[in-house]
Amino acid sequence: MSDTERDGFRLQEEDSRADEAIGRIEAALRGLRFGTVTAVVQNGVVVQVERTEKVRLR
Repeated sequence: MSDTERDGFRLQEEDSRADEAIGRIEAALRGLRFGTVTAVVQNGVVVQVERTEKVRLR
């Protein structure tokens, strides 16, 4: 396998990870009325998505 093929594979793998991260962030935002969504990034890669929801009592 040439360096280009390896680099192409790495880029595809990174794109796949980015797509997954975006999907998880979108899912965390869905239905959220009050609260926060936090993406934890290490070495340029999203490794964790946190959702904190606040419920307002009247």
